[in-house]
Amino acid sequence: MDKEKQKIVEETEVFVKKQLTEAEGGHDWWHIYRVWKLALRIAKEEQADLYVVNLGALLHDIADAKFHKGDETIGPRIAKEFLLSLSVGEEVVDHVIHIIKYISFKNRNEKVPFVSKELQVIQDADRLDAIGAIGIARAFNFGGYKGRALYNPSIPPNPEQSKAEYKAAKAPTINHFYEKLLLLKDMMNTPTGKRMAEGRHQFMEQYLEQFYDEWEGKR
Repeated sequence: MDKEKQKIVEETEVFVKKQLTEAEGGHDWWHIYRVWKLALRIAKEEQADLYVVNLGALLHDIADAKFHKGDETIGPRIAKEFLLSLSVGEEVVDHVIHIIKYISFKNRNEKVPFVSKELQVIQDADRLDAIGAIGIARAFNFGGYKGRALYNPSIPPNPEQSKAEYKAAKAPTINHFYEKLLLLKDMMNTPTGKRMAEGRHQFMEQYLEQFYDEWEGKR
């Protein structure tokens, strides 16, 4: 990237840090940071546009709908206004807005009208941060934030839930493994993402085995 683009990326980093100062721990600046670094790693291997990946990764969760009464328009609007204030080109702005709109897991059953290598890269990075050791920590952090039970054997997971059911879910955190986390390995887009997901997925399976044994007093 040239110096002008690098300056825009740096200003975007500062903006996102400020915007997410009070965010929930699983969706805060450090989530953005991890996704950003993962996305850049994947982008280099997959030869994606690093400028778009930098901006898309930094802004992908600038206003997560789940913290804004389900409103999915706020994030794209904030990102667009910010990028235009920096005189970012319209084509790049539109690309980043499409990434923000279509990156989410909750859209998995819908026909997405936009595909790009950069979206695939950032989506893989976002999904990688939702699995493995970090993913487990984030799941229970969010469950605690929402006042959800750890586990309730009488409430079975619903992995086939609709987008509306997913957004309204109040089930125990363990259910989230079966409704999302364990599904992500097979939803990776890029060869790099697929490879990186294997170890994180295996760690979650081992964790669940340990969890259930401890729950029943077997270990």
